[in-house]
Amino acid sequence: MSTYRPLHDGWTLTAVSEDVRIAGVAATVPGCVHTDLLAAGLIEDPYLDDNENRLTWIGRTRWSYATAFTWTADGHDRTDLVCEGLDTVATVILNGVQVATTANQHRSYRFAVRHLLREGDNTLTVLFDSPYAYAESQRAVLGDRPGAYGEPYPFIRKMACNFGWDWGPTLVTSGIWRPIGLESWSGARPASVRPSVGGDGRVEVHVTVERATDVPLTLTAEVAGVSAETELAPGEREAVLTLTVPEPRLWWPRGYGAQDRYELAVRLGDGTGQGTPEETWTGRIGFRDVRLDRTGEGFTVVVNGVPVFVRGANWIPDDCFPARVTRERLAGRFGQAAGANVNLLRVWGGGLYESEDFYDLADELGLLIWQDFPFACAAYPEEEPFAAEVAAEARENVTRLSWHPSLVLWCGNNENIEGHADWGWQAELDGRTWGAGFYYDLLPRVVAELDPTRPYWPGSPYSGHPDLAPNDPARGTVHIWDVWNREDYTRYGAYRPRFVAEFGFQGPPAHATLRGAVSGELAADAPLVLHHQKAADGNVKLLRGLGEHLPQPAGFDDWHYLTQLNQARAVAFGIERFRSLAPHCAGTIVWQLNDCWPVTSWSAVDGRGRRKPLWYALRRVYADRLLTVQDGAVAVVNDGPEPWAGELELLRLGLGGELLAKERTAVEVAPRSVARIPLPASVAVPADPASELLVARLGDQRTVSFFAEDTRVVFPEAVHDAHAEVVEGGYRVTVTARALLRDLALFPDRLDPEAWVDDMLLTLLPGESAVFHVATRRQLDPAALVSSPVLRCVNEVRP
Repeated sequence: MSTYRPLHDGWTLTAVSEDVRIAGVAATVPGCVHTDLLAAGLIEDPYLDDNENRLTWIGRTRWSYATAFTWTADGHDRTDLVCEGLDTVATVILNGVQVATTANQHRSYRFAVRHLLREGDNTLTVLFDSPYAYAESQRAVLGDRPGAYGEPYPFIRKMACNFGWDWGPTLVTSGIWRPIGLESWSGARPASVRPSVGGDGRVEVHVTVERATDVPLTLTAEVAGVSAETELAPGEREAVLTLTVPEPRLWWPRGYGAQDRYELAVRLGDGTGQGTPEETWTGRIGFRDVRLDRTGEGFTVVVNGVPVFVRGANWIPDDCFPARVTRERLAGRFGQAAGANVNLLRVWGGGLYESEDFYDLADELGLLIWQDFPFACAAYPEEEPFAAEVAAEARENVTRLSWHPSLVLWCGNNENIEGHADWGWQAELDGRTWGAGFYYDLLPRVVAELDPTRPYWPGSPYSGHPDLAPNDPARGTVHIWDVWNREDYTRYGAYRPRFVAEFGFQGPPAHATLRGAVSGELAADAPLVLHHQKAADGNVKLLRGLGEHLPQPAGFDDWHYLTQLNQARAVAFGIERFRSLAPHCAGTIVWQLNDCWPVTSWSAVDGRGRRKPLWYALRRVYADRLLTVQDGAVAVVNDGPEPWAGELELLRLGLGGELLAKERTAVEVAPRSVARIPLPASVAVPADPASELLVARLGDQRTVSFFAEDTRVVFPEAVHDAHAEVVEGGYRVTVTARALLRDLALFPDRLDPEAWVDDMLLTLLPGESAVFHVATRRQLDPAALVSSPVLRCVNEVRP
């Protein structure tokens, strides 16, 4: 049996530079230079104020990580140095001897080092070259490539968004970012185990063995009481074991069934009968089929024969320093995704292949995963050394992840095909490579060989063929960015897409998050607030995006509430439109679920993990059942497993709640379908659009729709009774409307940064009440809890 010894203790960090005098700093492994310097008090928090601007030297400096350890012969034949993640351009030195050089953050490495180890004291050093110097040298050799940003990220196999994005800071890291240690073993070890799992109970277990001796070996695989065994003759290194589990319980996406998994055990033993201890690999597999239905140029994810309407969100790295992202943190973020009724996360191509915990949690919760290969928003060189690096990282990660049932799609890149077709790249490239060989040849070949159970899609947006315009809403996947960049969000209503893989609208983070990131004045145009807005003209677009929907803010508190609210409304408007088009439209993936630092962005959960109003809007519009008014009709969306039947009640009311017209009609909507109920003229046509509203109600679902934009509605003064009382775990806040209250919201983080509320964005008719539960461990001022700027609604804002 092998033994593993982590080498995570005793590391020191030193700058290998005449210009930077830093030496012998205590280092945390796994980690990175930034977090080590921060812990040592040598730099200020990169996420605070504009400190980021003063830290660019870190990415332009060479660094040395060094440690010493004792070693004693352990009776095994082999000892390997296992490096699960080196970021990025590294030279590994053991006892003064160079072991290897690496240049890919997306790979792991294993080096045979038994011959270099000494009895007693040993030293291990990992030298990291400057990521900038490496990338810029490759660019000089291969020729520049166009991209969305001027940084050289296409020329290094590293998390692209490290070099800055329109939501992220430029913090170019180096370090031992995943575990490192020594593994000793004898005889043979399973070098890779790749289960290929379908929905019919059949498992093909592909095993590659590394040998230290050429004795016969026995391989055994077992799952659900079914086993298979094979012999490996001396010199043989590969085998396939096939098992069939009769009538397996299937793994389903959340909302479609249970997430049943089975433990698969693969054992490698000495076939000589001498009782050599076994090596065992285990993993929890799930039986399920997945395919893409392209009928009519569409893009429908089908799991176990059932079409799934994707209610998705894009995922970016949850921290600029990924070693800080723990399983607990991922579980919290995944809980927020599930709580917002999200059923798919798209791992975006400017980030990483995520950790084992990430995919295991997705399996556990039934969250589908769309996995981009890490290429984004640039032309990428296909020459060496990149061709070999991309092939190696793809083979490793497809093998590593292929048995996770949550993973339903491999995608070649983010927006690179669109960039080549539509962003003027071809003239700039002048015939140089741009990544086509990866997306149309290498990556699909790797997936076809190593993971034939899943579909591959060359990129997003993509229309299904290289000769077609890539961002055509009528085909494949589309990204919609004219909204936000140029158009009012009602533009979503003009689209009839097959699948929307990116769209979104910005809003600032929670007040407590912004306050914690900015030590100076909180004003929309304050320099430090603007530093936490990375989008070009982002704050201009925020205000322009209010349009006629909402009044222009009079001060920071209004700006914060109204722009957050407008973000929620814009995204909700798009999702309601696209869901009403099902099954023609088969899914939406909002940009984005999360942030990597405190910033004004498109996220629903901000960089400190706080829910923005958008999160509450997503929970409503991504629910199984949705009522939405679309094009003179009520779309009754039923994405649940049971029929939705009842009496649809339609009310045209005055703003004071007086009934002006009423209609009722019986409806029954089959599971996973949409019914459109035309609005009778009596309720569809207002006598005075500025003074009336429409209410649609079916069972416990209700939607309130206005005939005019809020800036034209003659809202009454916001009059209400509100009180807060202490309950277990926090406060219960009850608000009773004495007049119409539009989009009532509660922001308890203004009083306690750790406080959060269970609901918001409620429109109350006169006489109606709402109860909010505020979770907090602190004693709060009840009066402040029910007063502005904690308690807000639209019609308290006066132009």
